[in-house]
Amino acid sequence: MSEAPQKKSNDIGTVLLAKGVLSRRQLELARRRASRQDEPLHRAIIELNFASEEATYHALAKIHRLPYERIDELSLPPGIRERVPVKIVLRYTVFPVAEREGLLTLAFADPPTPATLSNLRLVLGQRLRVVLATPSQIRLGVERHYGLGAETIQQLREDRGLPSAEEALTFETTEEQEDAQQGSEDASISKFVTQILYEALRLGATDIHMEPYEDQMRLRYRIDGLLQDIPVPSGLQELYAAIVSRLKVMAGLNIAERRLPHDGRIAMRRGKRRYDIRVSILPTRIGEAVCLRVLNRDDLSLEFDRLGMPSESQETIKRVMGLSQGMMLLTGPTGSGKTTTLYTALEHSRDAGRKIITVEDPVEYQMAGVSQIQVRPDIGLTFSSGLRSILRHDPDVVLIGEIRDHETAEIAVRASQTGHLVLSTLHTNDSPSAVIRLIDMGIEPFLVSSSLICSIAQRLVRLNCRNCAVDQPVEDPNVRAEMAAALSLEPEALRAMRGTGCVECGNRGYRSREAIYEFFYMSDRMSEIIQPGLTLFKLRELARTEGWLPLREVGWQKVQDGITSIAEHERVTQRAEHLLRRGGTNM
Repeated sequence: MSEAPQKKSNDIGTVLLAKGVLSRRQLELARRRASRQDEPLHRAIIELNFASEEATYHALAKIHRLPYERIDELSLPPGIRERVPVKIVLRYTVFPVAEREGLLTLAFADPPTPATLSNLRLVLGQRLRVVLATPSQIRLGVERHYGLGAETIQQLREDRGLPSAEEALTFETTEEQEDAQQGSEDASISKFVTQILYEALRLGATDIHMEPYEDQMRLRYRIDGLLQDIPVPSGLQELYAAIVSRLKVMAGLNIAERRLPHDGRIAMRRGKRRYDIRVSILPTRIGEAVCLRVLNRDDLSLEFDRLGMPSESQETIKRVMGLSQGMMLLTGPTGSGKTTTLYTALEHSRDAGRKIITVEDPVEYQMAGVSQIQVRPDIGLTFSSGLRSILRHDPDVVLIGEIRDHETAEIAVRASQTGHLVLSTLHTNDSPSAVIRLIDMGIEPFLVSSSLICSIAQRLVRLNCRNCAVDQPVEDPNVRAEMAAALSLEPEALRAMRGTGCVECGNRGYRSREAIYEFFYMSDRMSEIIQPGLTLFKLRELARTEGWLPLREVGWQKVQDGITSIAEHERVTQRAEHLLRRGGTNM
């Protein structure tokens, strides 16, 4: 048997397309991401959740004429861990599968190059048999058989020395920060903090929460919108103050100030990818709580298909973005993806003939060809003052991070009537509520009706894991009735799926997220009823007659299509009146 993989006979994307696993549009998006991120196409396909790791690696193994093996339930032969040390496992992302008559079987997360195989034969002193396994299976095998707990990480890092250039995290700091760092930090604390950040990036976390308690330090990552506890060694609370100090040094904050909240920023790289870490420190009775927001500056999806927006809604937004004036509002809670949707809309209006200026707090993503302003209330640069200055620069499109007060709302509305297309966000529960919110802020109803083009409410739902999703009967009579009415289907035609949990999704049953959208359009009939004293109930009633569908009804289509589960739809869209009427939600 040949030790080295054969030359691939086809492209992974073409193979998955031919099998019906990918659509042509998905393949196009995956190729674009792979090119932008300088990563293999199969990784881009998995990261975009277009195909499961299992399906992708089966095809990858076939292309490279390598065996594919599942190793998540594997029992290692005695002594094999000593012959394949953990530093080799981590450096090459491999896992020892078996050893027979001097032939060592190694599972790789990627087809190895001839140079990699030559190095491994030299280091291990054995003939090698190569098989492929998914990265998730290899990570699980390493954690299970090599004991990758927090206590062993420090020793592993010392064994390996500095990480490879491809995987290393590098931080952009000033000389003053470096001087403070050298005088204040302990090497082991530095390594532990870097490991926390590295694991967050690997797991795709959007937020990192560190909280002190009397007898423990609590570490949690927000993954796909939900917080998950991350095990840490006992007794770590004794080092908690040093961990916070290390983060303060990295963020350029005053390590001596422990009484007041303060915010900072850490800029770092992982290989070719750039990240911004927004650092927020909050004093509590026990100590300082830390929240880190992770922003990937190079991975902003600017395709409506990736956001989960239906094609007819995409065409509507593209038409809106082609207008010379008016206002479009995105509504929803913090973390619902409003900024991503706005930037995607901007991407479709960006050309050399239009000037685009944004005023944001903070500037979360950097966009070429767009002038972006960071709000600085401490020096008087607020949304309203920044917006006044922006309008003197003759913009065609203006993006306001959030309309928070009467002054900002008034300037935005006036700008939308004087030759500017204005995009912004509001915190309301649904799309019609944007009208009521603007009126409550003191904007005259006739100005609202003449300036607002549409408002869009959105929420993010977790997607069923492609690898472990199974059919789920729609048994709850209330759900059956509501779902059938929303989709205009007979109850017998209703379908649903749910993830059961597997190694690929971390036993959560879900992997990645996309948005559900609710569109409210300002029609002529709508404009006529927007008067002082207008109630939200009356506005919703008329909106129904104009084709408005609430998020809850829109979301049932994603359940019917198997994209998300009934429980996830209920979690995201269920309103208080539903909870009270039904006595709770089925989570």
